[in-house]
Amino acid sequence: MKFITEIWHPNIEKNGDVCISILHEPGDDKWGYEKASERWLPVHTVETILISVISMLADPNDESPANVDAAKEWRENYPDFKRKVARCVRRSQEE
Repeated sequence: MKFITEIWHPNIEKNGDVCISILHEPGDDKWGYEKASERWLPVHTVETILISVISMLADPNDESPANVDAAKEWRENYPDFKRKVARCVRRSQEE
C-alpha cells in the first residue's frame, strides 16, 4: 500500500509506502520484532487492512518508524509535526 501524495507520518516511508505489520510478508520476523500472527495472512480483507491503516494513522508506532525524522518530530516537537501534517493535507487538497 502506498500514498501517492506527500504524507508526514512515522509509519509511512518518505516515498509513500505504508509500513505496518499486517502488510509485511507472512511468517516469522527474522529480527523477532513481530509475531507471525501480526503479519500478512490470507484471511485479511480490504476492510481489515483499511481498519489497520486508519488505526495506524490515528496512533503511530514511533517505536519502529519507517520515517525516523517524522517519528522524532512526533516525540520531540508535536506542534511542528502537526503543522507539517496540515501542510501535506493542504497540498493534497490542491492537487
